[in-house]
Amino acid sequence: MTHATAVELADGLRTGRLDPVALAEEVYDRIAAHGDSAIYIEQTRARAMTEAAASRLRLQAGNPASALDGVPVAWKDLFDLKGRVTTAGAVVTQSDAPAMQDASVVAIARRAGMTTTGTVNMTEFAYSGIGLNPHYGTPRNVHSPEGQQRSPGGSSSSCGVVVSAGIVPLSMGSDTGGSVRIPASFNGVVGYKTSWGRYPVEGVYPLSQSLDTIGPLANTVADCALFDAVLRGLETSEAQPADYGSLTFVIPDHVFFDTLSPAVAANFEATVARIEAAGARVQPLKLPELQEIMDLTEIHGFLAGAEALVNHKDRIYGPDVVRMDSRVVRRILVGDSMSALDVLVLQQARVRLMAATAEKIGNAIVLCPTTATTAMEIAPLEADEDAFFRHNGLTLRNTSLGNFLDWCGVSIPNGTDADRMPTGFLMSAPSGQDRALLAAALGCEEIIRG
Repeated sequence: MTHATAVELADGLRTGRLDPVALAEEVYDRIAAHGDSAIYIEQTRARAMTEAAASRLRLQAGNPASALDGVPVAWKDLFDLKGRVTTAGAVVTQSDAPAMQDASVVAIARRAGMTTTGTVNMTEFAYSGIGLNPHYGTPRNVHSPEGQQRSPGGSSSSCGVVVSAGIVPLSMGSDTGGSVRIPASFNGVVGYKTSWGRYPVEGVYPLSQSLDTIGPLANTVADCALFDAVLRGLETSEAQPADYGSLTFVIPDHVFFDTLSPAVAANFEATVARIEAAGARVQPLKLPELQEIMDLTEIHGFLAGAEALVNHKDRIYGPDVVRMDSRVVRRILVGDSMSALDVLVLQQARVRLMAATAEKIGNAIVLCPTTATTAMEIAPLEADEDAFFRHNGLTLRNTSLGNFLDWCGVSIPNGTDADRMPTGFLMSAPSGQDRALLAAALGCEEIIRG
């Protein structure tokens, strides 16, 4: 059932039309047929078949563990799986001790009966929006024009690819500066960035403890909402599709719309026009705070950079640094020039700006393009590190502002460019308003997709 949604698979499993063991076997058949060895870092077939067999017994007895019992899932390789080494997309981690237990969120999914198919590739240590990996290969964006390889987005690169390729209906990534929403945009799938603290992060390899969030990628908003519900111990999603006429959207006047590619700009404008025609209110909103964040980071650096350096200082300043991706090393070392004053200024400004923007936005939903461009060719970026950093900064711009403000966000495909590369439409809300955001996304997804 290639490209079947998680909701469709769950319905088929509950009614007995589908079998969880057969679904698990089909995942590995699709991996082999797809032929891209860079998608999975490790396939956990033995675990998957054991979990699927247990799911079969529960479903046959009419006693499912959750609404997603028997549904396959893939995990970004920074989630601990018991008995294996968590690579975080690096080779310097391969000598680390195996995980003693599953990450908390993996354990929740296991108890919910979901089938873990393996861990998927990512940018080393989750520190790039482009998605390149020199150690395990860069997963192929399935939308790439013939003869080209386009970026899969990062850092949850394979999380976007594995869903877009129809291998599994759900994957779980992390998002510190856009790492769920960017792969969703570049691969033409849905990505949901949660508010900080919505799910437990024990057993998840950290990049920036202040900014790290985790969230799913899937074919539909409904899939993300159901996965969210299961991970929070609910039978069904709290969020129900909102009525268009009850919704207010705001479009900020700063930063998000600079340097957009023509297709991204045109698709965004067309999507807004469809939303307005459906009866929703769309209003401009002055948010100079967005430019203030850009100015602060220009002067004081990135909060994620300082925390990344703390997390990786032994490797960065030790002999293992030569075995790391030079682009990741360069980004982490930016934190070396930051002072305690810089970090405190950023932390204090973050608290202030989160409150100020939340008050201005209220119950509205913020709209902007997920990324300023569609997925770019990767060969020029591999050849020119400076070009890589220019593209990386632009790719992360819109999403990383949301991370600084702890906005939750959902990226939904809203068209393609002339090369048939997907564009993404980002809906965001202030921290903690995940339920309202998901309701709006559920209500508007069909309109957004056009």
